[in-house]
Amino acid sequence: MIIAAQVFATVAALLHIYIFSMESLTWTTGKTRAVFKTSEAEAEATREMAFNQGFYNLFLAIAAIAGVIALGIGHLAVGATLVFAGTGSMLAAALVLALGSPSKAKLAVKQGLFPLLSVALLVFGLALGN
Repeated sequence: MIIAAQVFATVAALLHIYIFSMESLTWTTGKTRAVFKTSEAEAEATREMAFNQGFYNLFLAIAAIAGVIALGIGHLAVGATLVFAGTGSMLAAALVLALGSPSKAKLAVKQGLFPLLSVALLVFGLALGN
């Protein structure tokens, strides 16, 4: 189960790196505006905020990947802590998005599904000792 948790943590991290690229690098492009359902004016007005938010997503991805690597080389406590910190924060952010912006609930599900699976599998894997 811990290996499956690592796989989902990696997928969650890759998704959050993609989100970083949209928020920090391509926020005002038509494709990214369509994903986030923002107008050109809204994208321009929120450009600086999105740039900063994108880096939050990148840092969460880095934490999750560092945890996956630590688990992979046998550092269970450090790895699990980093995976929980990264994917748990991703999951919490998805919940905040869903509750704060119900119109973006589909995005929140996409953002939170892989972190949820990673957290749940890691909890079960640690509890079962595998």
